[in-house]
Amino acid sequence: MNPEDILSRARRVIEEEVRGIERLKESLGEDFLRAVELILNCEGKVIVTGIGKSGHVGRKIASTFASTGTPAHFLHPSEALHGDLGVIDRGDVVIAISNSGESAEVVQVLPYIRMLGNPLIAITNRKNSTLAKYSDVHLFLNIDREACPLQLAPTTSSTATLVLGDALAMTVLELKGFTEKDFALRHPGGSLGRRLRLVRDLYHTGEELPVVREDTPMGEVVLEMSSKGFGATAVVDDSGKLVGIITDGDLRRFVKGGGDLNRSVARDVMTPNPKTTKAEEMALEALRRMEEHKITVLIAVDEENKPEGIIHLHDILRAEINL
Repeated sequence: MNPEDILSRARRVIEEEVRGIERLKESLGEDFLRAVELILNCEGKVIVTGIGKSGHVGRKIASTFASTGTPAHFLHPSEALHGDLGVIDRGDVVIAISNSGESAEVVQVLPYIRMLGNPLIAITNRKNSTLAKYSDVHLFLNIDREACPLQLAPTTSSTATLVLGDALAMTVLELKGFTEKDFALRHPGGSLGRRLRLVRDLYHTGEELPVVREDTPMGEVVLEMSSKGFGATAVVDDSGKLVGIITDGDLRRFVKGGGDLNRSVARDVMTPNPKTTKAEEMALEALRRMEEHKITVLIAVDEENKPEGIIHLHDILRAEINL
Protein backbone atom coordinates (compact mmCIF):
# COMPACT_ATOMS: atom_id res chain seq x y z
CA MET A 1 0.00 0.00 0.00
CA ASN A 2 1.49 3.33 -1.01
CA PRO A 3 1.53 6.42 1.24
CA GLU A 4 -1.32 8.13 -0.60
CA ASP A 5 -3.56 5.08 -0.13
CA ILE A 6 -2.83 5.14 3.58
CA LEU A 7 -3.63 8.83 3.85
CA SER A 8 -6.76 8.35 1.78
CA ARG A 9 -8.05 5.66 4.15
CA ALA A 10 -7.34 7.87 7.15
CA ARG A 11 -9.17 10.79 5.56
CA ARG A 12 -12.19 8.59 4.84
CA VAL A 13 -12.40 7.69 8.54
CA ILE A 14 -12.26 11.35 9.53
CA GLU A 15 -14.80 12.31 6.88
CA GLU A 16 -17.15 9.58 8.05
CA GLU A 17 -16.92 10.73 11.65
CA VAL A 18 -17.48 14.37 10.64
CA ARG A 19 -20.54 13.23 8.70
CA GLY A 20 -21.78 11.42 11.81
CA ILE A 21 -21.37 14.54 13.95
CA GLU A 22 -23.35 16.52 11.34
CA ARG A 23 -26.18 13.98 11.64
CA LEU A 24 -26.03 14.32 15.42
CA LYS A 25 -26.25 18.10 15.16
CA GLU A 26 -29.34 17.80 13.00
CA SER A 27 -31.03 15.52 15.54
CA LEU A 28 -30.78 17.92 18.50
CA GLY A 29 -34.14 19.16 19.67
CA GLU A 30 -36.64 19.06 22.52
CA ASP A 31 -34.98 16.12 24.27
CA PHE A 32 -31.67 17.98 24.43
CA LEU A 33 -33.43 20.98 25.98
CA ARG A 34 -35.05 18.71 28.59
CA ALA A 35 -31.68 17.10 29.38
CA VAL A 36 -30.07 20.51 29.90
CA GLU A 37 -32.96 21.53 32.16
CA LEU A 38 -32.59 18.37 34.28
CA ILE A 39 -28.85 18.96 34.72
CA LEU A 40 -29.26 22.67 35.46
CA ASN A 41 -31.88 21.90 38.13
CA CYS A 42 -29.93 18.98 39.57
CA GLU A 43 -29.58 19.43 43.32
CA GLY A 44 -26.99 16.67 43.62
CA LYS A 45 -24.49 15.10 41.22
CA VAL A 46 -24.58 13.95 37.64
CA ILE A 47 -23.93 10.21 37.66
CA VAL A 48 -22.64 8.85 34.33
CA THR A 49 -22.64 5.12 33.62
CA GLY A 50 -21.70 2.93 30.67
CA ILE A 51 -19.69 -0.18 29.78
CA GLY A 52 -16.87 -0.78 27.28
CA LYS A 53 -16.18 2.10 24.91
CA SER A 54 -19.30 3.85 26.21
CA GLY A 55 -17.81 3.61 29.68
CA HIS A 56 -14.54 5.18 28.54
CA VAL A 57 -16.43 8.04 26.93
CA GLY A 58 -18.66 8.28 30.01
CA ARG A 59 -15.65 8.79 32.26
CA LYS A 60 -14.55 11.69 30.10
CA ILE A 61 -18.04 13.23 30.11
CA ALA A 62 -18.21 12.98 33.92
CA SER A 63 -14.75 14.53 34.18
CA THR A 64 -15.74 17.41 31.89
CA PHE A 65 -18.85 18.15 33.95
CA ALA A 66 -16.88 18.02 37.21
CA SER A 67 -14.20 20.40 35.93
CA THR A 68 -16.71 22.94 34.64
CA GLY A 69 -18.88 23.50 37.69
CA THR A 70 -21.28 20.53 37.67
CA PRO A 71 -20.45 17.87 40.31
CA ALA A 72 -20.26 14.54 38.50
CA HIS A 73 -19.15 10.98 39.09
CA PHE A 74 -18.64 7.95 36.83
CA LEU A 75 -20.34 4.76 38.04
CA HIS A 76 -19.28 1.45 36.53
CA PRO A 77 -22.48 -0.56 35.99
CA SER A 78 -20.96 -3.86 37.13
CA GLU A 79 -19.68 -2.27 40.34
CA ALA A 80 -23.07 -0.62 40.78
CA LEU A 81 -24.67 -4.06 41.04
CA HIS A 82 -22.24 -4.98 43.81
CA GLY A 83 -22.75 -2.08 46.20
CA ASP A 84 -21.72 1.06 44.34
CA LEU A 85 -25.34 2.03 43.70
CA GLY A 86 -24.91 3.69 47.08
CA VAL A 87 -23.14 6.60 45.42
CA ILE A 88 -26.47 7.67 43.89
CA ASP A 89 -28.24 10.10 46.20
CA ARG A 90 -31.60 11.80 46.08
CA GLY A 91 -31.33 14.78 43.76
CA ASP A 92 -28.78 13.12 41.45
CA VAL A 93 -29.36 12.89 37.70
CA VAL A 94 -28.18 9.73 35.91
CA ILE A 95 -26.82 9.68 32.35
CA ALA A 96 -26.66 6.12 30.98
CA ILE A 97 -24.75 5.47 27.75
CA SER A 98 -25.09 2.49 25.41
CA ASN A 99 -24.86 2.61 21.64
CA SER A 100 -27.27 -0.31 21.26
CA GLY A 101 -29.29 0.57 24.33
CA GLU A 102 -29.12 -3.10 25.28
CA SER A 103 -25.77 -3.45 27.08
CA ALA A 104 -26.53 -6.13 29.67
CA GLU A 105 -24.67 -4.53 32.56
CA VAL A 106 -26.37 -1.17 32.00
CA VAL A 107 -29.83 -2.69 31.50
CA GLN A 108 -29.54 -4.60 34.78
CA VAL A 109 -28.99 -1.36 36.67
CA LEU A 110 -32.05 0.39 35.21
CA PRO A 111 -34.75 -1.08 37.50
CA TYR A 112 -32.79 0.05 40.56
CA ILE A 113 -32.37 3.57 39.21
CA ARG A 114 -36.12 3.59 38.58
CA MET A 115 -36.79 2.46 42.17
CA LEU A 116 -34.45 5.17 43.51
CA GLY A 117 -36.49 7.73 41.59
CA ASN A 118 -33.60 9.52 39.93
CA PRO A 119 -34.16 11.22 36.56
CA LEU A 120 -32.54 9.16 33.79
CA ILE A 121 -31.03 10.59 30.61
CA ALA A 122 -30.22 7.93 28.02
CA ILE A 123 -27.73 8.28 25.18
CA THR A 124 -28.23 5.58 22.57
CA ASN A 125 -28.36 5.01 18.83
CA ARG A 126 -31.62 3.02 18.97
CA LYS A 127 -34.91 4.75 19.69
CA ASN A 128 -36.77 1.57 20.69
CA SER A 129 -34.06 0.09 22.89
CA THR A 130 -34.57 -0.97 26.49
CA LEU A 131 -32.46 1.91 27.76
CA ALA A 132 -34.41 4.44 25.69
CA LYS A 133 -37.73 3.09 27.01
CA TYR A 134 -36.55 3.31 30.64
CA SER A 135 -35.33 6.87 30.27
CA ASP A 136 -37.02 10.15 31.12
CA VAL A 137 -35.07 11.81 28.31
CA HIS A 138 -33.59 10.00 25.32
CA LEU A 139 -30.75 11.61 23.38
CA PHE A 140 -30.57 9.90 19.98
CA LEU A 141 -27.14 9.75 18.33
CA ASN A 142 -28.60 9.40 14.81
CA ILE A 143 -25.57 7.48 13.50
CA ASP A 144 -26.28 5.31 10.43
CA ARG A 145 -22.86 3.70 10.09
CA GLU A 146 -19.49 3.45 11.80
CA ALA A 147 -16.21 4.65 10.36
CA CYS A 148 -14.88 1.14 10.96
CA PRO A 149 -14.79 -0.61 7.53
CA LEU A 150 -16.01 -3.81 9.23
CA GLN A 151 -18.88 -1.94 10.91
CA LEU A 152 -17.81 -3.55 14.19
CA ALA A 153 -15.57 -1.23 16.21
CA PRO A 154 -17.36 1.73 17.85
CA THR A 155 -15.89 4.71 16.02
CA THR A 156 -18.38 7.26 14.72
CA SER A 157 -20.83 6.37 17.49
CA SER A 158 -18.29 6.81 20.29
CA THR A 159 -17.07 10.09 18.78
CA ALA A 160 -20.65 11.34 18.52
CA THR A 161 -21.29 10.37 22.14
CA LEU A 162 -18.23 12.31 23.25
CA VAL A 163 -19.31 15.35 21.24
CA LEU A 164 -22.84 15.13 22.65
CA GLY A 165 -21.42 15.02 26.18
CA ASP A 166 -19.34 18.11 25.44
CA ALA A 167 -22.40 19.86 24.03
CA LEU A 168 -24.32 19.16 27.24
CA ALA A 169 -21.47 20.22 29.53
CA MET A 170 -20.59 23.40 27.61
CA THR A 171 -24.23 24.47 27.31
CA VAL A 172 -24.70 24.01 31.06
CA LEU A 173 -21.40 25.84 31.71
CA GLU A 174 -22.60 28.91 29.81
CA LEU A 175 -26.06 28.89 31.38
CA LYS A 176 -24.52 28.70 34.85
CA GLY A 177 -22.25 31.66 34.12
CA PHE A 178 -19.13 29.57 34.85
CA THR A 179 -16.04 31.82 34.62
CA GLU A 180 -12.29 31.48 34.07
CA LYS A 181 -11.84 32.13 37.78
CA ASP A 182 -14.16 29.23 38.60
CA PHE A 183 -12.18 27.06 36.19
CA ALA A 184 -8.90 28.06 37.84
CA LEU A 185 -10.14 26.86 41.24
CA ARG A 186 -10.59 23.36 39.78
CA HIS A 187 -7.30 23.17 37.83
CA PRO A 188 -4.42 24.11 40.14
CA GLY A 189 -1.85 21.73 38.64
CA GLY A 190 0.30 21.55 35.50
CA SER A 191 0.68 24.09 32.73
CA LEU A 192 -3.05 24.76 32.70
CA GLY A 193 -3.01 25.52 36.40
CA ARG A 194 -0.08 27.90 35.96
CA ARG A 195 -1.93 29.82 33.25
CA LEU A 196 -4.93 30.17 35.53
CA ARG A 197 -3.11 31.52 38.58
CA LEU A 198 -4.37 34.75 40.07
CA VAL A 199 -2.50 38.01 40.67
CA ARG A 200 -2.77 37.46 44.44
CA ASP A 201 -0.78 34.23 44.03
CA LEU A 202 2.20 36.18 42.68
CA TYR A 203 2.11 39.79 43.83
CA HIS A 204 4.16 41.44 46.59
CA THR A 205 2.40 43.01 49.56
CA GLY A 206 3.10 44.52 52.97
CA GLU A 207 6.63 45.80 53.48
CA GLU A 208 7.59 44.72 49.96
CA LEU A 209 5.13 47.15 48.37
CA PRO A 210 6.77 50.48 47.40
CA VAL A 211 4.49 53.39 48.31
CA VAL A 212 5.08 57.15 48.69
CA ARG A 213 2.78 60.14 49.17
CA GLU A 214 2.28 62.88 46.60
CA ASP A 215 4.37 65.37 48.61
CA THR A 216 7.27 62.98 49.29
CA PRO A 217 10.60 64.59 48.26
CA MET A 218 12.09 62.87 45.25
CA GLY A 219 15.22 61.96 47.18
CA GLU A 220 13.09 59.76 49.43
CA VAL A 221 11.16 58.45 46.43
CA VAL A 222 14.38 57.24 44.79
CA LEU A 223 15.40 55.51 48.04
CA GLU A 224 12.00 53.78 48.24
CA MET A 225 12.28 52.59 44.66
CA SER A 226 15.85 51.38 45.12
CA SER A 227 15.19 49.53 48.37
CA LYS A 228 12.12 47.66 47.07
CA GLY A 229 13.74 46.72 43.76
CA PHE A 230 10.77 46.90 41.38
CA GLY A 231 11.90 49.95 39.44
CA ALA A 232 8.65 51.66 40.40
CA THR A 233 6.59 52.95 43.30
CA ALA A 234 2.93 53.67 43.86
CA VAL A 235 1.97 57.27 44.70
CA VAL A 236 -0.99 57.84 47.04
CA ASP A 237 -2.93 60.83 48.32
CA ASP A 238 -3.58 61.66 51.97
CA SER A 239 -6.40 59.12 52.13
CA GLY A 240 -4.14 56.33 50.83
CA LYS A 241 -5.76 56.10 47.41
CA LEU A 242 -3.64 55.51 44.32
CA VAL A 243 -3.13 58.65 42.25
CA GLY A 244 -0.03 57.81 40.26
CA ILE A 245 3.05 55.72 39.68
CA ILE A 246 6.72 56.59 39.29
CA THR A 247 8.95 54.26 37.29
CA ASP A 248 12.60 54.33 36.31
CA GLY A 249 11.41 55.57 32.93
CA ASP A 250 9.56 58.48 34.56
CA LEU A 251 12.76 59.49 36.38
CA ARG A 252 14.78 59.47 33.16
CA ARG A 253 12.18 61.42 31.23
CA PHE A 254 11.87 64.00 34.03
CA VAL A 255 15.61 64.59 34.23
CA LYS A 256 16.00 64.63 30.43
CA GLY A 257 13.27 67.25 30.27
CA GLY A 258 15.22 69.53 32.61
CA GLY A 259 13.60 68.57 35.90
CA ASP A 260 15.52 68.86 39.17
CA LEU A 261 15.01 65.83 41.40
CA ASN A 262 16.47 67.69 44.38
CA ARG A 263 13.72 70.34 44.25
CA SER A 264 10.78 68.12 43.28
CA VAL A 265 8.20 65.92 44.99
CA ALA A 266 6.45 62.77 43.81
CA ARG A 267 3.46 64.51 42.19
CA ASP A 268 5.85 66.45 39.92
CA VAL A 269 7.28 63.26 38.41
CA MET A 270 4.52 60.67 38.62
CA THR A 271 2.36 59.35 35.80
CA PRO A 272 -1.22 59.93 36.99
CA ASN A 273 -4.02 57.35 36.76
CA PRO A 274 -1.73 54.38 36.15
CA LYS A 275 -2.82 51.00 34.82
CA THR A 276 -3.85 48.72 37.67
CA THR A 277 -4.95 45.18 38.43
CA LYS A 278 -6.96 43.37 41.10
CA ALA A 279 -5.84 40.60 43.43
CA GLU A 280 -8.52 38.28 42.04
CA GLU A 281 -7.68 38.95 38.40
CA MET A 282 -5.93 36.19 36.50
CA ALA A 283 -2.19 36.76 36.18
CA LEU A 284 -2.56 35.95 32.48
CA GLU A 285 -4.82 38.99 32.08
CA ALA A 286 -2.31 41.14 33.96
CA LEU A 287 0.36 39.94 31.53
CA ARG A 288 -1.84 40.86 28.57
CA ARG A 289 -2.26 44.38 29.98
CA MET A 290 1.49 44.75 30.43
CA GLU A 291 2.09 43.62 26.85
CA GLU A 292 -0.63 45.90 25.49
CA HIS A 293 0.68 49.03 27.25
CA LYS A 294 4.38 48.07 27.12
CA ILE A 295 4.86 48.28 30.89
CA THR A 296 6.55 45.94 33.35
CA VAL A 297 4.67 46.53 36.61
CA LEU A 298 1.07 46.83 37.75
CA ILE A 299 -0.23 48.06 41.08
CA ALA A 300 -2.99 45.87 42.54
CA VAL A 301 -5.68 48.00 44.17
CA ASP A 302 -8.59 47.16 46.45
CA GLU A 303 -12.22 48.26 46.09
CA GLU A 304 -11.31 51.73 47.45
CA ASN A 305 -8.50 52.12 44.91
CA LYS A 306 -5.86 51.73 47.62
CA PRO A 307 -2.66 49.84 46.71
CA GLU A 308 -2.44 46.36 48.20
CA GLY A 309 0.27 44.79 46.08
CA ILE A 310 2.62 45.10 43.12
CA ILE A 311 3.28 42.54 40.41
CA HIS A 312 6.24 42.63 38.04
CA LEU A 313 6.53 41.08 34.60
CA HIS A 314 9.30 38.86 35.99
CA ASP A 315 6.94 37.47 38.65
CA ILE A 316 4.62 36.24 35.91
CA LEU A 317 7.36 34.86 33.71
CA ARG A 318 8.98 33.04 36.64
CA ALA A 319 5.62 31.33 37.20
CA GLU A 320 5.91 30.07 33.59
CA ILE A 321 2.80 31.95 32.51
CA ASN A 322 2.93 32.92 28.86
CA LEU A 323 0.48 34.37 26.36
